[in-house]
Amino acid sequence: MGRVSQAQAQKNRRHVVAIASRMFREKGTAVSIADLMKAAGLTRGGFYKQFVSKEDLVDEAIAHAFDEQAAHSPVAIEEPAGDHEAARRTLIEDYLSVWHRDHPGEGCPVSGFAADLGREPDQAARARDVYINGVRNRAARLATGDDGMAQLCTMLGALVLARATRGNPISEGLLQAARTALTESGTGPSEPQQRTD
Repeated sequence: MGRVSQAQAQKNRRHVVAIASRMFREKGTAVSIADLMKAAGLTRGGFYKQFVSKEDLVDEAIAHAFDEQAAHSPVAIEEPAGDHEAARRTLIEDYLSVWHRDHPGEGCPVSGFAADLGREPDQAARARDVYINGVRNRAARLATGDDGMAQLCTMLGALVLARATRGNPISEGLLQAARTALTESGTGPSEPQQRTD
């Protein structure tokens, strides 16, 4: 079997990072390297040609998830038109949707990586820094200062609880209650802060 070209190796690496980003959000960072590489359609031995360690892959997967989310954010799409409140409502509706509840692997990295980073305090500083910037940026897209943080906490808490209660009517009720609280109760629009990344 011939050697893989440098271009193919880079393509394989990007593919593994994308698969890892999805699988880690869906199943947690405890996913084995063997399962990850199988999902990527590559051999386990190929992992060690691409990455120094699993921790390095976790770092890259977290960064990839935030980059991917930023590129597809409704705020990024709508805000240049000057309608922050419409973008904010779209973000809330999308975040607190049944689809987002049921597709954690394609969803927000704030919710997808929270438990793992909370359990793994020794995770590389780069991952934690990327995650913290992601949290700040997501909150800033909602509102300024503490109000944005509080809104993000409401969204994240509702999503985690809805995922934990999926299959029971309370799950949709939790999502709806948070949407209502954030869009109809005077949690008002305020100008977003500048991104920190």
